[in-house]
Amino acid sequence: MPPLNVHWFDGRSTRARPAQALLQASPQGPVLWLRPEGGAPFAVPRKDVQWPERWSARRTPETLSIDLGPHGSLQVHDPAVWQAALAAAGGRPTLAEKMQTRWPALLGMLLLVGAGLWTFYHHGTPWAARHLARAVPLAWERQVTRQVLDQLDGGYLKPSKIPPARQAELQAQFARLAAAVQQDAALHHYSGYAPPLELRFRSGMPPNAFAMPGGAIVMTDAMVELAGSTPGAGDEALMGVLAHEIGHVQHRHGTRSVLEQSVIGLGLGFALGDLPTVTASATTLLAATSYSRSHEREADCYAQRLLHALHMPAAPLGTLLLAAEKWNDKPPAPTPSRKAGQPPKSENQPERRKPADSPAPGGDNWFSTHPDTHDRARRLQNGTACDMD
Repeated sequence: MPPLNVHWFDGRSTRARPAQALLQASPQGPVLWLRPEGGAPFAVPRKDVQWPERWSARRTPETLSIDLGPHGSLQVHDPAVWQAALAAAGGRPTLAEKMQTRWPALLGMLLLVGAGLWTFYHHGTPWAARHLARAVPLAWERQVTRQVLDQLDGGYLKPSKIPPARQAELQAQFARLAAAVQQDAALHHYSGYAPPLELRFRSGMPPNAFAMPGGAIVMTDAMVELAGSTPGAGDEALMGVLAHEIGHVQHRHGTRSVLEQSVIGLGLGFALGDLPTVTASATTLLAATSYSRSHEREADCYAQRLLHALHMPAAPLGTLLLAAEKWNDKPPAPTPSRKAGQPPKSENQPERRKPADSPAPGGDNWFSTHPDTHDRARRLQNGTACDMD
């Protein structure tokens, strides 16, 4: 193409000099040659040219200013001719320019980014959390767990009302599970990770049990009562529940859930320029998280293996799962009207109410209506909890 008539500001004078600009093709891309009026032509190094972005044909600017770094700047009065000359010299639009000027390119990039984010969230994040958990110290897990349990005991949970003798009986059965885990290396998902397993009883919430990072497992009085009143459940079902929760501990599901949220938060922090501190937010994340379906499947499989090692059945755990779901589906009990002269109900006599839909803090929600509860129960009752789909 013929040279373009332009105005050149050489950076030493405020006055513009008429000049001609020529865009020449090269293996590295377009090269800009300038011939000032009354001067010798010279090539401007590509690294010094701030190549302007392309624009839509419907939004062509009136003039175009091009920064030449130490060589001053150009003012182009016919941007359309400049764009045509740039294309003829081998200039190719960048991805950003395509997205700004072509709807198909923008839509395609949005779909690609969306697919990448979905893949990272569902596959990359769990993979990263699973491996990052190896580097998390046990002392950190136990410190976070103490903080969370202190918060729960301060308002959400209440002291257990189960008689001490009954608690001791269940603690003895739990000790059998813990001993089996210590003795069987195949039950250690992370090599060298052996947290002390502790069972704690609490009241104040519906039938539930949940595991915290570092080995603490909480079981509610209502869960013990539900197992005792459900045919085919009993203490064998409670041991199945505890074996399931030990599975969460050994797989480090609590820590991995915190890490998954933190990986996402860190990614957003990089994007938004604000890097969160994982340790500072761990307590809040742990208190708000619930285990994913894949975590539940892993814990069910672990429970089946642990119970099998002790020659105990896994079927009662499936029975209790169904009972917990049925308990959750019951309508809330109506509040009886108080007769004249009758004292108000004591605060120490809580009404039976339908539990909230939100999961138990930091763990597995036993009383939620999981869409796969019946499938999980069937697998446990059939002894196929470890079978892959």
